[in-house]
Amino acid sequence: MTIRALAFDLDGTLVDSIADLARAANAARADLGLPPLAEATVESYVGDGANSLVARTLADDHGAQWRNSPEQQQAMQRFDIHYKAGLTIATRFYPKVQETLHALHERGLPLAIVTNKPERYTLPLLRELGVSEQFEVVVGGDTLPERKPSALPLQHVLERFGVAGDEMLMVGDSKNDILAARAAGCPVVAVEYGYGSDVASLGADHIIASFAELLEFVEA
Repeated sequence: MTIRALAFDLDGTLVDSIADLARAANAARADLGLPPLAEATVESYVGDGANSLVARTLADDHGAQWRNSPEQQQAMQRFDIHYKAGLTIATRFYPKVQETLHALHERGLPLAIVTNKPERYTLPLLRELGVSEQFEVVVGGDTLPERKPSALPLQHVLERFGVAGDEMLMVGDSKNDILAARAAGCPVVAVEYGYGSDVASLGADHIIASFAELLEFVEA
């Protein structure tokens, strides 16, 4: 395949942010008089955007839905304060991510972020980590009317980059990433170290153990 552009999920793909998400979620729960959740529990609730994460961590139930109830609104307000105050306290790039992004950027390939994380967290997080200038397009979970697994975020990036679906590689760690890529006609690579469970069953074109393996899919 000839790859002319790449799009990346953020949490669980480029960065390990669970410690900061769990800290903020548990601080919000504490504000509401609730006991803390295990970090692994919070991790299992990540992937469908901030509203979903707050609904799930508030109820401690993966099936919880965002209903915009007064309690959920209060929990979101508290989570928002706590998370914005510490976006990168413990959040770190996975191994070889920075070097690989730099190498791809140096090859002149346009790079995009396509995440379900809202813009109000995504944009400052990228700035704090010092990589915002490497991404020509950033699509958050609230940038467009639909988010992953919809094809719309990737279609938006394809239009901005002026490339066909089969010319842009999507890189992620979850079912939402694979479904969005399939819907947009993009090849997709899954990282095996992320937050997605049973990655081999997700249906990606390839699975990589190290982020640096992405360079093998791009012609020098």
